[in-house]
Amino acid sequence: MKLTASEAADSVVARTNLDGVALKPTECDVSAAADLPVDLVCLDYEGREALPDAAALAALAESVEFRVTTPVRADGFDPRGDDSLVETLPEAAKRVLVAGHGAYLSETERKRAVAPRLGDAAAAVREAGGTPWVGTEGVERLALAAGGVQYDLLSRATERDVRGLRAAGFDGEVALYAPVVPTDDEDAVLDAVGDYAARRRPVREALPEGAATDAAATGRAREVLSAAVRDYALVGDPETVGDRVRDLKAVGVDHVVGYPATGVDALR
Repeated sequence: MKLTASEAADSVVARTNLDGVALKPTECDVSAAADLPVDLVCLDYEGREALPDAAALAALAESVEFRVTTPVRADGFDPRGDDSLVETLPEAAKRVLVAGHGAYLSETERKRAVAPRLGDAAAAVREAGGTPWVGTEGVERLALAAGGVQYDLLSRATERDVRGLRAAGFDGEVALYAPVVPTDDEDAVLDAVGDYAARRRPVREALPEGAATDAAATGRAREVLSAAVRDYALVGDPETVGDRVRDLKAVGVDHVVGYPATGVDALR
């Protein structure tokens, strides 16, 4: 349901200062993004079978700046093999080039070399008159070499890393992807992103063996997770999240894209 102008101004997403949202097609009807007061929507890739049909993508691309995550190792988006899915994307849809999460790739796809494919895909986007966004997770140096907008995951090192890039003379754009949990209810936060934070190596190593990673966590595990979720996600009431977003932009981040870890309706 489309928000009125006053509802949009007072919405959760407006109060967080997010530039855009990232949606997972297995979790929601992606058309819901058109009702949010954001100008940018990024669609996460969760496998070829989860990709919405061309009509749904075209409808979104008509109303917002729309970007589709496209793994360069995956069949359908492989610039050195099957790139047939690229042709099915709406002309207005832009691409985020990523290596691709192994969970959504076949064994054959996971074995494909990332570097030449990332370079080829970035070149193709430029030849078509666009600017590629390049996901950096696990391939930071390759992403920097490919150029374009660097699309990072929020981490405890983000502010330091961005300051370093800017101090070294990098004048390109930096975008940031982060789960967002716009509440200060600690149990709700841990249920939403506790397991996500626990997968990060420093957190995993600090947690007691066999500890719960959601609201059931207690003692040392809860202390570790409560700190970690604030390193790897945007957590707190909307104003607290908004302050964090402003801090990130102050060090040189250009775009902050939030994945609504408690559902897209939490941003209304």
